[in-house]
Amino acid sequence: MNLEYLSGFGNEFASEALPGALPVGQNSPQKAPYGLYTELFSGTAFTMARSEARRTWLYRIQPSANHPAFSKLERQLAGGPLGAVTPNRLRWNPLDIPGEPTDFIDGLVGMVANAGSQKPSGISIHTYLANCSMERVFFNADGELLIVPEQGRLRIATELGVLEVEPLEIVVLPRGLKFRVELLDAQARGYVAENHGAPLRLPDLGPIGSNGLANPRDFLSPVAHYEDLKQPTTLVQKFLGELWACELDHSPLNVVAWHGNNVPYKYDLRRFNTLGTVSFDHPDPSIFTVLTSPTSVHGLANLDFVIFPPRWMVAENTFRPPWFHRNLMNEYMGLIQGAYDAKAEGFLPGGASLHSCMSAHGPDGETCTKAINADLAPHKIDNTMAFMFETSQVLRPTQFALECSQLQPAYDACWASLPATFNPNRR
Repeated sequence: MNLEYLSGFGNEFASEALPGALPVGQNSPQKAPYGLYTELFSGTAFTMARSEARRTWLYRIQPSANHPAFSKLERQLAGGPLGAVTPNRLRWNPLDIPGEPTDFIDGLVGMVANAGSQKPSGISIHTYLANCSMERVFFNADGELLIVPEQGRLRIATELGVLEVEPLEIVVLPRGLKFRVELLDAQARGYVAENHGAPLRLPDLGPIGSNGLANPRDFLSPVAHYEDLKQPTTLVQKFLGELWACELDHSPLNVVAWHGNNVPYKYDLRRFNTLGTVSFDHPDPSIFTVLTSPTSVHGLANLDFVIFPPRWMVAENTFRPPWFHRNLMNEYMGLIQGAYDAKAEGFLPGGASLHSCMSAHGPDGETCTKAINADLAPHKIDNTMAFMFETSQVLRPTQFALECSQLQPAYDACWASLPATFNPNRR
């Protein structure tokens, strides 16, 4: 299937699968074209500032209100409740993809969270593991979803159209949007950040100016594509952390036309315009921010999505790997491909690490020794893509994450080999 996309970010989009399906001059006409129903899909409160408002008008075959009562599913999300509080640095090997048939919903495994699903801010982070396509349709009432594939291509059919995404691309699905995840390869694995706070948007550039980092034109939204299917369909929703379902007699992916800015979108991480330094030191990791969910405190993020892509290192007389640091923010890192330049081993594609508020971390012993003694000629960091979900609230691991066999018991040891090199008699 050849897909078309609407390019841009944060703009007002319009798309129709049938000519003339979009009304002209009136969002909610008495009689919509083609006998469609009009529905407003609001992603923010009605009275938000115009610059903050997210909403899309939908023109659909059946309104979303046409459904029976939801019943709580017996099978709930994997991961369990939050585990015991721990300030320790944690790292996990990749989770194994199950052998039994597992779709995207059943393959969601909760790893860490800093707020319950009923809270108006905070995030939850999951790993997804799947070996079959969804036959059900799903929506998340608890927050928007940022999906980061690590293995396997996905076809995501949504109410507003179809998005195909592969490793090194990401997709963002607004809170409440109905979708179905289909696998284009035999199996799939990746990461999901569930954002309970303000919708993600591009960060301000400040002194950087008008160019750099992620360019708005590289974000792609789908064109209208509808399913006019009269067949039983299970609709699953996540509501306050629980899964509920009802049975429909039609596909809920039946939007024929739409216009607005509350839309799903994808982005190719390889298009990120990386900035750095040509003198000394290097900027804070915020220079690699792709998307951010702000809080009421200017500059303090509910969620930052940060990447560490291929890039040139050209600074003079400078320790080039990420420096040793302690941070107010809480960092959950993942790896899509290659190796991360701050770790010599133990951090694998599909794996993850957690460094909590004021948790001391940085390059491991082997990486540090090499960096101190390295020839400072221009150096290309290549064939890699690491990322970070960074948040201002402390992330707590789930009970599963603290008890699973993939948790590395000796993560602290990667810093134990750092020698004491201080000599007061030698500058």
